[in-house]
Amino acid sequence: MFFSGFPFDGMDSGAMPPHRKKKAGNNDKFYNILELSKDCTTADVKKAYKRLAIKHHPDKGGDPEKFKEVSRAYEVLSDPEKRKVYDDFGEEGLDGSFAPSDATDIFDLFFGGGGRKPRGKKKGEDIVSQIKVTLEQIYNGAMKKLAINKDTICETCQGHGGPKDLFETCRGCNGQGVKIQIRQMGPMIQQTQSVCPECGGQGQMISDTNKCKSCYGRGVKKVKKILEVPIEKGVPNQYKITFNGEADQRPNEVPGDVIFIVEQQDHDLFKRSGNDLLITHEISLYEALTGFEFTLDHLDGRNLLIKNEGEVVCPGEIKVLKDEGLPQFKTPFSYGNLYITLKVKFPVGRSFNDDEKKVLLKLFPYDKKEIRDTGSLQTCVVQDADMRELNARSERHRADHDEEHEGNKVQCKQQ
Repeated sequence: MFFSGFPFDGMDSGAMPPHRKKKAGNNDKFYNILELSKDCTTADVKKAYKRLAIKHHPDKGGDPEKFKEVSRAYEVLSDPEKRKVYDDFGEEGLDGSFAPSDATDIFDLFFGGGGRKPRGKKKGEDIVSQIKVTLEQIYNGAMKKLAINKDTICETCQGHGGPKDLFETCRGCNGQGVKIQIRQMGPMIQQTQSVCPECGGQGQMISDTNKCKSCYGRGVKKVKKILEVPIEKGVPNQYKITFNGEADQRPNEVPGDVIFIVEQQDHDLFKRSGNDLLITHEISLYEALTGFEFTLDHLDGRNLLIKNEGEVVCPGEIKVLKDEGLPQFKTPFSYGNLYITLKVKFPVGRSFNDDEKKVLLKLFPYDKKEIRDTGSLQTCVVQDADMRELNARSERHRADHDEEHEGNKVQCKQQ
């Protein structure tokens, strides 16, 4: 069990030292501090502590020494093993294992649990930035150099902001770096913690005249650093490239990381789907019927001759070139495929005479359906549609529908 800033080093989970002989000791003190009888339950101990901790908390105007006594008594009596040692041997039996140092956070006892874990240095904030990458760079791999401006520990004052012996404890937070407010709200306890505005969370202050002239008392200086960012072959879009510990340095903090997020740029020809590449290529009707060939400049600079000999191609048909896609990430010798969607361009404004129609019919015979005229057959000749007019009509219809929908909602409210 622990109380925030109170380290209880040397405690061995309440285990009794070997060969200790039971002897009488003063075991009334901790019960008296918590205003409890010796037959109290653990729930009674916790309830008493909550009440007295609020009453004597330094941030509430209480006596710090009294608060430490309350915390020490709670640490012993709330732990069954430690309580048994205390009942049998008194405070002496605990070997003076408790050494409360300050009062910062009572939530660990009210709502947390377990033994205190040593607090290491806090990690600073990460720096996150987008890095734009082309498909060519993803296909071939690349190394990009990017400059960042970061804070580094001032070499002149070693991050202290001035001579260490000239610093004074901040009176606003008593050297804690934070201000804690505790309020009783019925059966609940609310605690808020904020950085001390007087010392900026440092817990110490120094006069302007004694501040380091190199960093003006900040303890850090701004520097520019060039990072070489490796773009691996086949790197996924939105992939995170992390440089550990390269973010801003702060006194008593572990620097955060610099994280670059890959932002894949659009390509004029290729589209990406995982490790596969997709393109759309337009061919003539003649090529669709007799075969086609065309050249393609690939992402690695190769010029490919793509052929389809003598096979009839339907509009929208998709062809594939195996292993001509992107390299697989982390396995650059494996490749995806290249998929080609074929768009057939039909002749526009072209008509055929009877002789040409006969030739076409001979080449492409079909079973013509017989049309029966029952006397009510009406002939209709299609015309070219104006797509701009069609889109405008659709927009007007959508707007009218939205207006009607809004009107119905208003009527429902009035009923």
